[in-house]
Amino acid sequence: MYDFTYHKPTSVADAVALLAADPDAKPISGGHTLLPALKHRLNKPSALIDLSGIAELKGIKREGDAIVIGGMTRHADVATSAEVKAAIPVLAYMATVIGDTQVRNRGTIGGSVANNDPAADYPAAVLGLGATIITSKRRIAADEFFLGMFTTALEEGELLTGVSFPIPEKAGYAKMRNPASRYVMAGALVSKGPMGVRVAINGAGPCVFRQAAMEAALSSNWSADAVAAIKQDADGLNADIHGSAEYRAHLVTVMAKRAVINAG
Repeated sequence: MYDFTYHKPTSVADAVALLAADPDAKPISGGHTLLPALKHRLNKPSALIDLSGIAELKGIKREGDAIVIGGMTRHADVATSAEVKAAIPVLAYMATVIGDTQVRNRGTIGGSVANNDPAADYPAAVLGLGATIITSKRRIAADEFFLGMFTTALEEGELLTGVSFPIPEKAGYAKMRNPASRYVMAGALVSKGPMGVRVAINGAGPCVFRQAAMEAALSSNWSADAVAAIKQDADGLNADIHGSAEYRAHLVTVMAKRAVINAG
């Protein structure tokens, strides 16, 4: 790990000012993506801006027909939130199956979404529920946010401050986890609600994506049978020692079926 300067601001304004003053600085929340990169010397920031001391980035609240979750809200807090359980139970469920107890008590929703790790869970919720990303500068629709592996629409010096999730009529999530790492090999979040019918696939490809054929099928017939015959194209999917692209393509259909069943 290279040397760096450490900052712990107490407001979003102070964090943004620190990032603006040093283009090579990096914000850090739970650290589950950035810290391993630092340890392997894959990243060399001049400074780390620790966001954990910013109270305004934490918390969960209902605003009309949406649940708004602050960027520094931990997975464990999402999992146990009465507001989330009542309005979007799939989101609370998803939080319970992220990593392990230690990860859930340290990791944050903002860090997960902002880093856009291919094996992360929350990007599927953001895209699959048609959420809106709230930043220090603007609001970004989910369909415009995820651009590629570890790549998002966030600009230099822009902080993800929260996520606004529209409340669906129904939604379900299912994933196949690597038995060793617990990372997602393929997952699917399906939803029906104010944003229409949406199917988001995570883990299988370099970036979370929507499955248009499944969305069309579920729009006509909301049932597991509607997606059972839809085959995901393996081109461009991830392939490694844990599973081929073809295997992950098969898992997409299996997980989508299970997600629909979980949604009810």
